[in-house]
Amino acid sequence: MADKMKPVTIVLFGATGDLSRRKLLPGLLHLFETGLIPELRIIGTSLDEYTTETFVKFTHDAVSEFSGDDGDMKAWPEFSKLLHWAPGAEGAAGLRAAVDKVEAEWSGDVTRLAYLSVPPKAAPAVVHTLEDAGLAEHSRIIMEKPFGTDLASAKALNAELHSVVDEAQIYRIDHFLGKEAAQNILAFRFANGLFEPIWHRNNIDHIQIDVPEELGLEQRAGFYESTGAFRDMVVTHLFQVLAFTAMEPPTSLSPDAINAEKDKVFRSMQPLDPADVVRGQYQGYRDIDGVAKDSETETFVALKCFIDNWRWAGVPFYLRTGKRLAEGARVISIGFKEPPRSMFPKNSGVGDHGPDHLTFDLADHARMSLSFYGKRPGPGMKLDKLSMQFAMQDTGWAGSVLEAYERLIYDAARGDKTLFTSAEGIERLWEVSTPLLENMPIVRSYRQGSWGPNQIHQLIAPYAWRLPFEREWRSPNSMGG
Repeated sequence: MADKMKPVTIVLFGATGDLSRRKLLPGLLHLFETGLIPELRIIGTSLDEYTTETFVKFTHDAVSEFSGDDGDMKAWPEFSKLLHWAPGAEGAAGLRAAVDKVEAEWSGDVTRLAYLSVPPKAAPAVVHTLEDAGLAEHSRIIMEKPFGTDLASAKALNAELHSVVDEAQIYRIDHFLGKEAAQNILAFRFANGLFEPIWHRNNIDHIQIDVPEELGLEQRAGFYESTGAFRDMVVTHLFQVLAFTAMEPPTSLSPDAINAEKDKVFRSMQPLDPADVVRGQYQGYRDIDGVAKDSETETFVALKCFIDNWRWAGVPFYLRTGKRLAEGARVISIGFKEPPRSMFPKNSGVGDHGPDHLTFDLADHARMSLSFYGKRPGPGMKLDKLSMQFAMQDTGWAGSVLEAYERLIYDAARGDKTLFTSAEGIERLWEVSTPLLENMPIVRSYRQGSWGPNQIHQLIAPYAWRLPFEREWRSPNSMGG
């Protein structure tokens, strides 16, 4: 039997912002409704002028619009009583009074989470407010990305945080790792004797981590101008997924053991070579309000990187992400080495469709596919690409999937740091990124709805990008393949 969850107080800074409205408040309702966090109090605070009554209305409108499961609303009458407001104008004293008031309803230990749903530059001020209110010492601080914009700013931010709270109290959130599918990589690799032995440079040719997005930047151009795709997505998300894909088997599934192996991957990464990076900007980006007419901010980045350790030496990892691309996806593809083809007759089809691939789709409903060559029925030796596929939707488990933010809040409430990023890890990633940040390649224009600038094909040669897939993912009800 799991330990009983302690009562949880969540102080939500930036409670009236977009992330809070779309993800955090609906997620908290779901965690309460499912009983995962049965004893909960939420104190909202922001610089907007709200009262508890108007915050309750704001939350009702948010969860009505964004709660994925209509069943959650059954819990609304009880949930609404858990919401409180601390006016930002009242500063540390008002915050302390609100926390004391709700925590007085409980006896015994309480877990206190401070969720900083605020711009990164506002994070130190919020932590100092917690300090001034006497609340910092026993709080877990959940922070949003980005964690700095280069090595110097990341170190400065960490130093400022560490002047108030210990590293053990800081939970740097990465909603990519909160996805069920990201964790499925660990299960798939380490629980199956079939795959772990071949997860090695002897058998794997190259790996792709591909996260194209269809969305543009109309809403966040002001923020994006100072970051760009590399800082916004690669350092904070794609490198973390790379670590799960490449790490050595941890000694256990404890958070410390997993994070130790992730940090080893980061320490083994070679510094990025600007010659191995393609930057792009979609046509029309410079016309958006808040974007400079001569902006060199990239809305697309593709790169090649290497992990210089025993398992991965010489195996290229290709990462790609960008806005306004042909489709949205979150895919990891493991390309296996091809066997000699000499025994197969000419025109047999072997190798025509590239090497065998193991593909993880990290979308909200996880899918996996293993492609391989098989003989087509009939006379002669004619080979075709076949695949075995698994989809979360095919199981009875799909309803148990927690949305990424829900899982991360739940893990923080339990003190589980498996899916969060360490100060050491984030500083090392900025360190390997420094050669690129100091010598950025030129930004190349690309058409909206394409897959990025043409130079991506030279970058990945002699391989090819797996997206777009030539084969559709099968629907569970279809036959054949």
